[in-house]
Amino acid sequence: MEAPGLHLVFAGGGTGGHLYPALAIADELRRRHPDAVITFAGASGKIESRVVPGAGYPFVALWVAGFRRRLSPATLLFPVKLAVAMVQSVALILRAKPDVVVGTGGFACGPVVAAAQVLRRRTLLQEQNSIPGATTRILARRADEVHVTFEESIRFLPRTDNVRVSGNPTRSALGSVGREEAAAFFSLDPSKQTVLVFGGSRGAASINNAVAACAEALAGGGVQIIWQTGEEEFERLRAAPGTGAKGVRMYPFIGNMEYAYAACDVAVCRAGATSLAELARTGVPSVLIPYPYAAADHQTGNARAMEEAGASLHLRDADAQAHLLPALRALLGDAPRLRAMADAARRLARPGAAAAIADAVERLARAG
Repeated sequence: MEAPGLHLVFAGGGTGGHLYPALAIADELRRRHPDAVITFAGASGKIESRVVPGAGYPFVALWVAGFRRRLSPATLLFPVKLAVAMVQSVALILRAKPDVVVGTGGFACGPVVAAAQVLRRRTLLQEQNSIPGATTRILARRADEVHVTFEESIRFLPRTDNVRVSGNPTRSALGSVGREEAAAFFSLDPSKQTVLVFGGSRGAASINNAVAACAEALAGGGVQIIWQTGEEEFERLRAAPGTGAKGVRMYPFIGNMEYAYAACDVAVCRAGATSLAELARTGVPSVLIPYPYAAADHQTGNARAMEEAGASLHLRDADAQAHLLPALRALLGDAPRLRAMADAARRLARPGAAAAIADAVERLARAG
């Protein structure tokens, strides 16, 4: 698209799994159209409110929260927040006059895309998970295009004529850093084996507890650990016995994940779709511990698929504390197996997903 003045609004967040695909698509469009006006909208106080401004995009904070099924003050406040977020979203769309609005899921996405549809703006949805979230399912009927990661997602959507299978966009910075540079970033020894631990942007208590139980034993064997605990867990874990061992690097949040992936030999994490796409793109073997309460237990399905492909090991959440240390020792002691897992992970990668969805945004903008 050659004409200048492309105007876009991106909405999505609450977790990194919804946010980082949006940033990957936006970065690709900004690369193609340096003069494009790209605005992000998301929930106030969530990950997007910190990460988006750091990535160089204007951010509009909405007073919005997800629906909670159990009765609480937050549940009673939900309709009020939704109404306010809709008013804020209508004002944003009228002010920004976007050619296309891109939604990548999560509760923050809903009001913005709904407002765009009411105001007859072009909308594109991107869904990361095999079972689409409620926001995507509600908005998909009126969306111009819906881009999914998995073929099996199509059967959960109200229409099929507007659905495309494009893969899950990942950040172009992934794979751009060498091991020595990455190890220096964390003040680690690049010649030593390194385990990367993360439970998503908000952390995962069961993974953190399992790693806390074996951190001292791993460090005593010369293994280094890069550990994203999540904001809420950081102080508790920093004070736990053994977590201060030499070679353990603990952070509430890691913004430069391209360095973390490049520095490690194996990752321990949940089995969210965005994490798996990043592991595949970077060729990192993994021990996956799915979140057991995910919708329709889709993370377990994700983990089993990665294990069957030879890219990962799968541990049940309830078994993590007992089995993580022997699983890591077995992997780190078997270099040929690690190489085979890395190759299997790379075969699953779809590095062209962001470009394919950027093509679609350009196409919708031309048609708009």
